[in-house]
Amino acid sequence: MKNNQLFTLLEQSYSRFNTPHFIENDPITIPHRFTKQQDVEIMAFWVAMLAWGNRKSIINSGEKLISLMDGAPHQFITQHHEKDLKRFADFKHRTFNYTDTLYFIEFFKQHYSVANSLETAFSKHLSKKDYTTEKALIGFHDYFFSLEDAPDRTRKHIATPIRNSTCKRLNMFLRWMVRPNTTGVDFGLWKKIKPAQLLMPLDVHVDRKARLLGLLKREKTDWPAVLELTEVLRQFDPTDPVKYDFALFGMGVNQLND
Repeated sequence: MKNNQLFTLLEQSYSRFNTPHFIENDPITIPHRFTKQQDVEIMAFWVAMLAWGNRKSIINSGEKLISLMDGAPHQFITQHHEKDLKRFADFKHRTFNYTDTLYFIEFFKQHYSVANSLETAFSKHLSKKDYTTEKALIGFHDYFFSLEDAPDRTRKHIATPIRNSTCKRLNMFLRWMVRPNTTGVDFGLWKKIKPAQLLMPLDVHVDRKARLLGLLKREKTDWPAVLELTEVLRQFDPTDPVKYDFALFGMGVNQLND
């Protein structure tokens, strides 16, 4: 397929799937239930980190978390008492368990005691000259596990390029927070990171469709593959390459033909 044909296909698919209809069956529906920025950030981050497996089960887990935090995540995080944490004992999502939940709450409480937004946890590791968010992901991982009692088991839930991970869930979370809210899907809350710096959330659907279209050549699905695919997509939109996540994911999950 020629570049002009690929561009047309990607643009048409982006327009088709980047609509409010996308929200209903996607984990992003969870943070969309809030208007307070800190609530949006907390639930967006948490549900993104749980985003593997069936989308319905991810949404169900997000709803359980909202209920356990009395419908007010930021208020609960910053004002809860020790006894309130017992209610999370039975919360699980696949391999995410009580130990992980307690550490997430502890991290959020610590961070929001010194910052108004989760954005600084990522942006402070970037400079305006950084081409991508790679340093932000590495720096955030180190910052997230900087608390004295950080459990080793929780590290599997927060990826880093250092381990050659695709960092799919973190890249998806950053897409939600950074991309402009032009159609009501992504939030566009953060301004210190540019859409041009974002990297593709490389999940199984995006990976498969990108390879079928010849957009991704690398055999392994790893961090270099993320960089490769994002760079290829920059030729179609250098200011917002990750917008094509909608196109590739939508075509992949719906098994559409090119």
